[in-house]
Amino acid sequence: MDRAPDALLTSATAPVRLPAHRPLLTRTGWTAFLVALILVCAVAPVLNLVVPPDSAFHVGDYAVALTARIMCYAIAALAMDLIWGYTGILSLGHGLFFALGGYVMGMYLMRQIGRDGNYKCDLPDFMVFLDWKALPWHWTFSDSFLATCLLVVAVPGLVAFVFGYFAFRSRIKGVYFSIITQALTYAAMLLFFRNETGFGGNNGFTDFKRILGLPLQTPQMRMVLFVITGVTLLGFFLLARWLVSAKFGRVLQAVRDAESRVMFSGYNPVGYKLAVWTLSAVMCGVAGALYVPQVGIINPGEMSPANSIEIAVWAAVGGRGTLVGPIAGAFVVNGAKSWLTVSAPEFWLYFLGGLFIVVTLFLPDGLAGLARRVFRKRRSA
Repeated sequence: MDRAPDALLTSATAPVRLPAHRPLLTRTGWTAFLVALILVCAVAPVLNLVVPPDSAFHVGDYAVALTARIMCYAIAALAMDLIWGYTGILSLGHGLFFALGGYVMGMYLMRQIGRDGNYKCDLPDFMVFLDWKALPWHWTFSDSFLATCLLVVAVPGLVAFVFGYFAFRSRIKGVYFSIITQALTYAAMLLFFRNETGFGGNNGFTDFKRILGLPLQTPQMRMVLFVITGVTLLGFFLLARWLVSAKFGRVLQAVRDAESRVMFSGYNPVGYKLAVWTLSAVMCGVAGALYVPQVGIINPGEMSPANSIEIAVWAAVGGRGTLVGPIAGAFVVNGAKSWLTVSAPEFWLYFLGGLFIVVTLFLPDGLAGLARRVFRKRRSA
């Protein structure tokens, strides 16, 4: 009986064994990552620029442009997974951040047109048409590529930070947060439709000709943008993987599963949610900036609530909380969209709605969860 207190003291002071730190990627994961990097940086450029067009191995310009566009969408889906899949916050306004990054890049591309526009004026054509005499104040740094790159990050990040600061401090969550974000992007869309804002009204920005003084529509420039987009997607994937594997990511998942318990444990979830919310918005802004020079247009339609909902659909179809899943979801959904809108355009919206219903009812973990279950069955067999 005299040894009982000693035993209790020993058990109380025994060192706590923390879980082992997981590697950033497994060996298979690093192999897949390097394969993707080689495909983006070496294989695709060779097949498009070097292999003759009459060869069976030639990759056409349309396939390059389509893949690059989907990679921009995949960055937005990855951003959605950070905020929805790992933090449990469903945003229906990420299309706004995507469009803001696109508009910042579009302003720079409009200035690059110079006197090659229809009116042979230093002002963009739409400003000449509306009888503007000078650039508005928010176009001040639009002729600098370096300033544009900084604003691509700063503008969506600042808007997200200000909105998130008040929303999270007010403890707005769940469906109420989703509705407010949808209202925010809809209000921004209506604002950008107005000609007096200096963003081109309903036509937006188009007819881009140069970037950094180099022609924009050449196959070489198209491939450069393709490679930059692919490398950016892979870089953001590694960043997201590092975040969710660290203590920061574990706190985010705890906030998703039981926010009240996180608060009782001494953590303030507001800072964590605000940080990942702002980062997610910045990622969408970068995706939009890469998207615009490749598609050649940006208008307020990119801010429509339907576009933000589609980003959530990509994440849900691919599998939330997996990082790889939303990227795959963006490729699957947009690949199907590219095919169906040509072969059967009247059925596309029905297909998208049906796909979302099927995934919600029968595949709650998305394609990534389905692949994981199939792999486990094969290993156990």
